[in-house]
Amino acid sequence: MNFHLVEQQDTIAPRYELRDFFQNPQRSAYALSDDGSMIGFLQPINVGHATRLNVFVQTLDQGKPVGAPKQVTYETERDVDGFFWKGPNTIVYAKDFNGDENYHVLAVDAQTGESKDLTPFEGARAGIQDDLEDDPDHLLIAHNARNPEAFDVYRVNIHTGEQQAVAQNPGNIIGWQTDHQGTVRLAIASDGLHTAVLHRRHDADEFSVIIQTDFRTDVTPQFFDKDNQKFYALSNRGRDTAALVLIDPNQPEQEQLIFENAKYDLLGAGYSRLRHVLTAAYFEADKLHYHFFDEISAIRHQRLKDLLPGYEVSLQSATRDEKTFVVAAYSDRTPGHRFIYHDETQQLHHLGEINPKLNPAHMASMRPIRFTARDGLEIHGYLTLPVGMEPRDLPVVVNPHGGPWARDSWGFNPEVQFLANRGYAVLQINFRGSTGYGRRFWEASFGQWGLSMQDDISDGVAWLLKQGVADPNRLAIYGGSYGGYATLMAICKTPDVYAAAIDYVGVSNLLTFMQTIPPYWRPLLEKMYTMVGHPEKDRERLEATSPALNAQHIKTPLFIAQGAQDPRVNKAESDQMVNALKARHVEVEYMVKENEGHGFQNEENKFEFYERMEQFLEQHLQPQSRRKTQK
Repeated sequence: MNFHLVEQQDTIAPRYELRDFFQNPQRSAYALSDDGSMIGFLQPINVGHATRLNVFVQTLDQGKPVGAPKQVTYETERDVDGFFWKGPNTIVYAKDFNGDENYHVLAVDAQTGESKDLTPFEGARAGIQDDLEDDPDHLLIAHNARNPEAFDVYRVNIHTGEQQAVAQNPGNIIGWQTDHQGTVRLAIASDGLHTAVLHRRHDADEFSVIIQTDFRTDVTPQFFDKDNQKFYALSNRGRDTAALVLIDPNQPEQEQLIFENAKYDLLGAGYSRLRHVLTAAYFEADKLHYHFFDEISAIRHQRLKDLLPGYEVSLQSATRDEKTFVVAAYSDRTPGHRFIYHDETQQLHHLGEINPKLNPAHMASMRPIRFTARDGLEIHGYLTLPVGMEPRDLPVVVNPHGGPWARDSWGFNPEVQFLANRGYAVLQINFRGSTGYGRRFWEASFGQWGLSMQDDISDGVAWLLKQGVADPNRLAIYGGSYGGYATLMAICKTPDVYAAAIDYVGVSNLLTFMQTIPPYWRPLLEKMYTMVGHPEKDRERLEATSPALNAQHIKTPLFIAQGAQDPRVNKAESDQMVNALKARHVEVEYMVKENEGHGFQNEENKFEFYERMEQFLEQHLQPQSRRKTQK
């Protein structure tokens, strides 16, 4: 079978059904058991008029699935959004409740289907610290059941749920790191403004500080070397971008530089537990780039690129002997295909296509762009144009990302493709503060919510208008979380620019927002005060850049969507925005889902949200509708 990414057609794409973009995939998130005897994946089950993703497993024979898949999880309230294998027979996954982000960790016997909640603590949040690959019966789990503001580490029996404390948090630890034997050896401490790396040699030892920095300087441990003596870290000490370094705890101030990119932060590194070698480091420019350290990994990556022309490739799962892999082949126009790859025979076995309903020839390309902001700073982003339409005087949806200390990335984005399929151009801007572009670019966002960060978005719109791509009378802005805040600030600060605005779980009041953060964010509150603003010292600025307190400037039609259980952006943020606008008789639609949190996960809620988005944008932007619906 030939898997070559098809070319994009040059005529107007057919109109696809909305649900084709947002429905749960028939199979996804494939993962191999340690010994390669089984494969697991997520598959939807019917729950009323919607579906929920659950874990299914299937036996492998000579590296190919055989027999009928068997369901091993039975979640009906929310999707299982990820899992991993513990040994050859146990599935481990996390679940929260109505989007509250208080995750429980569960273990399921793939043979018997018997399930065990390993962290049955109400109101607590748990996560995997180390899967303890060499210990068949235990995991390391971090949770905050003892203290809501601090995560302790426990060794937990996957069969009985019995837990033993291995690292207790004094209250200021925001991260832990184990060595290759599963011993908690490093900790990251913070008082908000200052950060320390702590080290110990053995479980019974006390931690001692080996590195101290301010929060602007980041030293993030990745993993230990093969001897468990030194550790690799991403560090921007003495440089603008995060580089991969090797640190000896006995001489922590002397970093051995392994690899750096002068323009972009490294995002992480890979390590082969089998061969005990560093494999790769990666960074994101306009697209994701890999730098390989060992020949085996480099050759494997190139071989897969050759086997799957036109696609980007990544390894998503591997057997413990590193002979069999799950490979993802994807692009900006398709979530792509998944394969089992056998390294020794160099053969691919096709597992499935993530979304066969969407023809990549009809999907839009995500084009990297760059422009200069009003103060001279270079800003990067992406522009997606509707397929087959002349790039002149188009209706445009400006789509600022959340975070804000995150970034938009190249790849398949169902929201962007849906909007492009409806005839809209989509502009995504990695405004100042977006991550991956180095320390100076990040620091340029401090204290700039609603100010220069907002100006970057406005400057991107001005750049697009200058290109002639956008119709100035048919601009909309839509964003979630910080992107929702940027949406609200846009229609406060530049009320005549946008014909419509959509705020999805967005911040509206910078004072109340920081009063309602989750308890486990509180150790970082001083850092947030520095990066966003202090409620007393900077009160005047925070009030001036809080949309809910400046609603008198808003006249743009607005649609707001909010999850009632959102722990990050409390529902009160949206409530006060809606109330302020209704008091002035400004048009505002408000959609609240009681069983959702920070963004909608349940399929039926996503369908309703995008249906209302589509109607709202059509009403206010009136895109050209010259296409037939694709069946």
